[in-house]
Amino acid sequence: MSSLLVLALLGVTFMLPGRQALLCNWGTYKAVHNVSELPLQWTVKLQKECDRGWGCHDSVMLIENGPSALLVLSKGLTLAQPQKARLLQKRVLRALCLASSQILYSHSLLLPLVSHQEFPTPELCPGSLQCAHCLSTGRCPEDATVKVCPKGTTHCYKGELLVTGENILTRLQVQGCMSQPGCNLLNGTQDIGPVMVKESCDSRRTLICHKGISFHMTGNLTYTPVDWTSDFTKTCDAGQLCQETMLLIDVGLKSLLLWTKGCSQGEAPDSQTTSMHAGPIGVLVASYTHFCSSDLCNGASSSSILLKSLPRPAAPAPGDLHCSSCVQLTSGSCSDYSPTIVCPKGTTHCYNGNIHIQGGGLTTPVAVAGCVAQPSTSLLNHSKNIGIFSVHEDGLFPVPPTGAAPATFLTQVMGLGLALALWCGGLCLFG
Repeated sequence: MSSLLVLALLGVTFMLPGRQALLCNWGTYKAVHNVSELPLQWTVKLQKECDRGWGCHDSVMLIENGPSALLVLSKGLTLAQPQKARLLQKRVLRALCLASSQILYSHSLLLPLVSHQEFPTPELCPGSLQCAHCLSTGRCPEDATVKVCPKGTTHCYKGELLVTGENILTRLQVQGCMSQPGCNLLNGTQDIGPVMVKESCDSRRTLICHKGISFHMTGNLTYTPVDWTSDFTKTCDAGQLCQETMLLIDVGLKSLLLWTKGCSQGEAPDSQTTSMHAGPIGVLVASYTHFCSSDLCNGASSSSILLKSLPRPAAPAPGDLHCSSCVQLTSGSCSDYSPTIVCPKGTTHCYNGNIHIQGGGLTTPVAVAGCVAQPSTSLLNHSKNIGIFSVHEDGLFPVPPTGAAPATFLTQVMGLGLALALWCGGLCLFG
């Protein structure tokens, strides 16, 4: 068995002109095989009907290294235009054969699986270079098998391929012989039809994380959980982690929940924290932060993960203090026309200020007014960071218990990246 590294990429799209809809085979397959098992036959059982203008695709990716081969197959829907079979790319090196084809048909058929013999691995004379060899969807062992490389090879390759697509998420650790230096196993190839491929030779792992921003503004979010699943993902830079941060502000009459998912740097991996910054009597500010180091690990789908950690004291009796009650996304402070509430017993002062939030794709000020138990201008107890958020607070002087709400104070915010003045009874999403 030659110690050559072979990469074959095949993409197929076909479309039936003149029809309102096309029935496409749909499914994915990915596995590491011994090369003696190739070629394989694969037929899917599921089918989907696509809309006018859409077509069907078949994509095949074959990576061979010594006796092992990774096979990734995908069938589904695409907007690509149909074409005849054509060879996109074929590069043959002494230690690497790289072939890529894009085939597009104008009639419905099942793609016959590309034969292993179409990309032959020539037997070459052994050289003097020796390299570790590995092809694994897990981690290559530290003591991976060392093989003699073919004559003409000059460098040992060590990298990772991240293969993504509809219902496909595969990491492939690759080690072998190359006839050129650098991290260029794919020769610049980044997509095979709808299948995306990203190459990295950084020793730090590249993660895929859920990505998105969710805003919710309504009443009683301290007791009523919000469900949210982001439809977007992001491939992070090497060494970054996945993160999700929830920030909940409740002033009694209304609640605001800010929720972001994405990539992050500089935090200890696999940390999960719930914090109470203010409350629970009067204005409540609480947060949930999660940093993790595996693909799509930031997948919380309900704010109940935060709510279940909140203290639940008995409802306090009403007190004598009256304060304005307001939480809103705005570049100014709460309006003079904000409703006035009777504060719960145990609160002694009124708070009115702005919290400036930046991070996780979000930049916005939040105006807050309500009852507090301590005469402080800092609702967040001088915190500067909450999860992925950097926070800066402009708290006005607290109002003593005179029974009257304070006058408002307007703060201008310069350089606002995202100015939102919303009263969302439902869900506002930004991907």
